[in-house]
Amino acid sequence: MRKLLLTVAAAAVCLVPQSSVAQIAPPNSNGISWGHVHMFVNDPDAMKKLFVDVLGGQVTNEGRLELVKVSGAMIIMSKAQVAPTEGSEGSTLNHFTLKVKNVADTKAKLVAAGATVVSEKPKSVMMMFPEKVQVEFVEDAAVKAPVVFRNVQINAVDPNALRAWYLKTFPGGVTGTEAGMLTATWPAGQIDFMKVSSPQAATKGRSLDHMGFEIVGLEAFCKKLESDPTVKFDTTYREMAALGGLKLAYIVDPEGTRIELTEGFGSK
Repeated sequence: MRKLLLTVAAAAVCLVPQSSVAQIAPPNSNGISWGHVHMFVNDPDAMKKLFVDVLGGQVTNEGRLELVKVSGAMIIMSKAQVAPTEGSEGSTLNHFTLKVKNVADTKAKLVAAGATVVSEKPKSVMMMFPEKVQVEFVEDAAVKAPVVFRNVQINAVDPNALRAWYLKTFPGGVTGTEAGMLTATWPAGQIDFMKVSSPQAATKGRSLDHMGFEIVGLEAFCKKLESDPTVKFDTTYREMAALGGLKLAYIVDPEGTRIELTEGFGSK
């Protein structure tokens, strides 16, 4: 547990929204908004190069943490204390998606910088970033920032049951369907639930280790979750002095996706 907390405290790079927009979206009526995705990788600088030099992220600092601002969420890249077991493909957290103004231009720049194309469709492309992290880009000519967070995809044997779990655990999510997948949306972030035929690997220890929600009143929220037998805590509620008093906890969804709950991310 101590090693886990030190790893969290050592997070090297955070990607948070452009300064022209709120760093974390205002919460819904239940105090919940989308927060972040977090990678533990061998070479955070290689990942940062793509997000800053290619995608136009804005570097800043918050205490000892180096931040790269994007719109709608944070993408955190930390130095792995132990080499990741694998990438995002094959785990429950298959990839995350970002919106850009022009997909063709973005693809060309990423390929020139060393990323590879996994698959592509009109107005979208799936790219493989360093250390087997899959990132999808979709075109939206209306976006104002260079990059805007859109969604994560969770692969599940029973998408209906898993979405129901998320809606119960994180109240206020708006349901929908998209490209044949069930969806649930919270401020600034959407989860797509993709049906698969067999269970996928848990995310902990992989390069795309977890995702996160920002919660108003996190301590009380966690106390409520403790009484829910369907919620498994990986790390109980605590305040991290090394991260400026950030409040956090970790839970794991029924399929094995690790989820960080935070209060105070992107507050400055």
